[in-house]
Amino acid sequence: MANSECQSDVGGLRDTLYRPMGKLLEALTEIIYSHPVCNEPFSGGFNEPPNMIKLHPIRVVPIVSDRISLKGVKMTENKRVYNFSAGPAVLPLPVLKKAQEELLAFPGAGASIMEVSHRSKTFEPIIEGAEANIRKLLNVPDNYSVLFLQGGALLQFAMIPKNLLQGKKADYIVSGSWSKKALSEAKLVGTAAAIWDGKDSAYKRKPGTAELKWNSDAAYAYICSNETIEGVQWQQYPDTGNVPLIVDSSSDIFSKPIDVSKFGLIYACAQKNCGPAGVTLVIVRNDLMERGAESLPSLLSYKKIAEAKSMLNTPPCFAIYIVKLVTDWLLNDIGGLEKMSAINKEKASLLYAAIDNSNGFYTGHADKEFRSTMNVPFRLPSEELDKKFQDEAKAAGLTTLGGHRSVGGLRASIYNAMPREGVAALCDFMTDFAKKNG
Repeated sequence: MANSECQSDVGGLRDTLYRPMGKLLEALTEIIYSHPVCNEPFSGGFNEPPNMIKLHPIRVVPIVSDRISLKGVKMTENKRVYNFSAGPAVLPLPVLKKAQEELLAFPGAGASIMEVSHRSKTFEPIIEGAEANIRKLLNVPDNYSVLFLQGGALLQFAMIPKNLLQGKKADYIVSGSWSKKALSEAKLVGTAAAIWDGKDSAYKRKPGTAELKWNSDAAYAYICSNETIEGVQWQQYPDTGNVPLIVDSSSDIFSKPIDVSKFGLIYACAQKNCGPAGVTLVIVRNDLMERGAESLPSLLSYKKIAEAKSMLNTPPCFAIYIVKLVTDWLLNDIGGLEKMSAINKEKASLLYAAIDNSNGFYTGHADKEFRSTMNVPFRLPSEELDKKFQDEAKAAGLTTLGGHRSVGGLRASIYNAMPREGVAALCDFMTDFAKKNG
C-alpha cells in the first residue's frame, strides 16, 4: 500500500476514534518508533457509534507524517539516532517495535497494557514472565525473592538500612558519586561508615583487596558495581565473608553473568539496562527480609512487598511489561548473558581504542584495569572543544554525549541495547574530529 493511502486509512481511524485515551495511545505509537515505510493497513476498525464500539484485533503500523499534533503540541518526527544517554537510555529496537505493535490493543485484552488492571489475567503472566526471565538469565537461587518496586536507587539508599541495619553498623565502599550518595542517605537512618573512599584518586579506581578492612560484625557491606559518572566498574567483586554484600547494579545489570548467591541483595533501577524509568528490580535473599521490623511502613518493607508479590499497591505495569520484553530479547535474540558480555566487551574495546590511539587528544578518566564496559567518560583538550564535539556529533546523529553535570566533559554510555554499529560510528567520528581539531 502506498504511504498516502496508509496515511488516509490512519487519518480515517483517527477521525472516528471516539475514546480520548485511544487518541492518546495512537499518538504514543507514533512517538515511540519512527520508520520510513508504512507497509500494511490497520485491520479492524472503530466505525460504529460510540455506544456500540467493538474491539477488534489491531495491527499497529508506523505512521508517516512530517508533523503530528497532540493538543496543540507539535513534535517533529525524526529518524532514530544513536543515543548515548546514561539513563534513561537506549532500548533494544525489537523491544520498541513489539511495544509499538501491542500498544493500542494488547493481544487478548482489547485494550492497551496501560489500561488493564494489575490484578487481571492479562497482566498476571506479564509480571510472572518477567520474574521467570530474570531468574533464568541470572540463575537466581530459590531462596531469593525477585521484587518490582518504585522509587529508583534513591529509595533503595534508605530502604536497605531501614530493613537490614537492626541497630548495627554498615560498611560502605565509596568508589564514586552514587556510592557516596548511598552512604549519605544511610547515615540518616543509622550507623554507616566508609571503610574505603576513592576521593583522593578522583574516583578513578576500585580498591584492592589489601586496602579493605571489613568489620566482621557489620550488618552488611555495600558497593556500587559500576559508577556511571566516573566510569569505574568492579571486575571482581570483593569477598566479605559472612557479612551480606549489597550491590547497586543499576547500570550493569544483565551486562554479564554474575553469581547471585554471593550477594545478600542486588538492586537495579531499570532505565539503563533493564527497561524504562519507573521500576526498580530487587533480588533479595529471603532470610535478610526477615530483619525488617514489623513496624516498617508496608512500602518500605521487603518482606511485605514479597508477600504481596510486588502488588501492595499498583505496580508500574507498563515499565514491568517492557522489562519482560527486554529480558525476552536477552534470552531469545541475544542468547543469554555470556553472549551479551562478549558483545559488550567488544564495543568497549573499540571505544577505548579510539581514546588510547588519539595521541592524547582524548583522555579517559578511569584507570585502565577498572574501566567500565557501560559508561566511558573522557575529555578533550579544552571545554570549547568538548562543546564543539557534542554539537557536531549531534548533527551526525550521535547524541547525549555530555558528561554528568557534576563533572562535565564527555561520556558515552554503551549499554546492552547500543548496537556495535553505533559505537563504530562514534569511533569514526572521534577519529575524524581529532584529525580536524588536533
